[in-house]
Amino acid sequence: MPRTIDLSRTVHDLVADNPEVATIMRDLGFADIAKPMALETVGRVMTIPRGAQIKGIDLASVVEALEAAGFEVTGRPGAASASPAPTDEKDAAAGAADGSADASDAADASTAAAATDEAGRARLLSSYVSRLSAGEDLESVRREFVANFSDVDAAEIARAEQGLIEGGAKVEDVQRLCDVHSALFHGATREERVANAEAAVMESIAGGSGKDDFKTRVLAALKGHPVNVLTLENKAIARQVAAAQQALDAGDDAAAARELALLAQVSGHYAKKGDLLYPVLKVRHGYSGPADVMWGVDDEIRDELRALVATRPDERGSWHDRAVAVVRRADEMCYKEANILLPLCVRCFTQQEWLQCYVDLRGYEPCMVDPSELGRWGEGEKFAATLDARATLDGVDIALPTGTLSAAQLYAVLNTIPMELTFVDEKNINRYWNDDGSVKLFKRPASALGREVWSCHPPKVEYMVRNVIDMLRSGQRDSVDVWMQKKGEPVLVRYMAVRDREGAYLGTLECVQPMGFARDHFAEG
Repeated sequence: MPRTIDLSRTVHDLVADNPEVATIMRDLGFADIAKPMALETVGRVMTIPRGAQIKGIDLASVVEALEAAGFEVTGRPGAASASPAPTDEKDAAAGAADGSADASDAADASTAAAATDEAGRARLLSSYVSRLSAGEDLESVRREFVANFSDVDAAEIARAEQGLIEGGAKVEDVQRLCDVHSALFHGATREERVANAEAAVMESIAGGSGKDDFKTRVLAALKGHPVNVLTLENKAIARQVAAAQQALDAGDDAAAARELALLAQVSGHYAKKGDLLYPVLKVRHGYSGPADVMWGVDDEIRDELRALVATRPDERGSWHDRAVAVVRRADEMCYKEANILLPLCVRCFTQQEWLQCYVDLRGYEPCMVDPSELGRWGEGEKFAATLDARATLDGVDIALPTGTLSAAQLYAVLNTIPMELTFVDEKNINRYWNDDGSVKLFKRPASALGREVWSCHPPKVEYMVRNVIDMLRSGQRDSVDVWMQKKGEPVLVRYMAVRDREGAYLGTLECVQPMGFARDHFAEG
């Protein structure tokens, strides 16, 4: 008796009944079918015809391969299925296959039924990531996201992202899902989305579930509080985004280039998030997924803005298209920061962490905001004064084999060395850096002391830092040099293994030295 393959059924169900279907499909170019996570997520909502359409694979060749393997193929798009199914399920599956509007709505209804609780919604999010990774159009996934997640709390999405990454999903794939987060408070335009977000906040004041949104508003209005500073900067960035968008809409790429040059200052704001918010969310509160995703998006926006500013607009239009895309992403990040990131931080951060953040912010220049707009937070000022009072080094001597220094002398000597020095111990923990009071090439917030060095780096460079330290620890290298340009000056970053007299690894010393003086010296000679 011939075996039957009903193309209106999901890939997951077909493989469950006939495991060899997975091998046939993989050989035809459906590589993701061999991945258990993809099969358990996107496979539960994907049919073979729909997958073939996304992959650009001729459905006729798929049918031919299945028939050659001894299967009778039924349920083709536009044909009646030989395997009766409950009407609702059959209609939904067939709609997903033929792409018709009515059938697509039926499919949405089917998937919506799976999103009645947080676990079901997490599975749906996972399926969206898999579909984006497989090449499905962002807008089709976005439409389903809006339908199923318009009333979902931002923190729930953050938890789902965390679970996806812990389960093996690539950060960059989850990052693409992050680009549809602006649909959280859905609306056709940014103004409508913001209005809906405001409505949600007002509902929370009346006793709804958005207490974190309300608290975020309170802290955003508290002069000098980190949330206030970041909110003011975020609003200034949003205004600059609007100016750039206006120039692009007018078709004036020369004016748009000038606006993008101003928007590129956003890197200072993103540095604050990368140094002061993301690592704390990751290390102390377990939100590594959302932190890494947003951190990655920030880096991509910053890098693309720098590239566009360094390139003249061309006549073919590629510069314009890239500019439109990056401005859109910057706009979406403004929205995500206000409605997802800051409320998540407000929910998680302790008062002590906000106080430390306030002190660390003093080492950063304001971004697109006049310093006179930034007030002083009373509690933060008291905390800073307490830290300053503890910083006395009087009466402490340190005996070394080659001499004795007071703690004050040693502190001053290390700060006199014309380099930025950072020491990471044998357990990869940040233990010390010097500070002569000048503006640093690489910011080092005090909140990073006592944390693993990995947590201080964006996801895209973390593996490089791990590799360097592994080489120094193993003895493969004693030092690693990295040359770069910073603020128009050549800079040497040298990583050196620190070992005792017996050769035991004690840690890594990072030395950052501007080399412009050497360039200028030899140029004059």
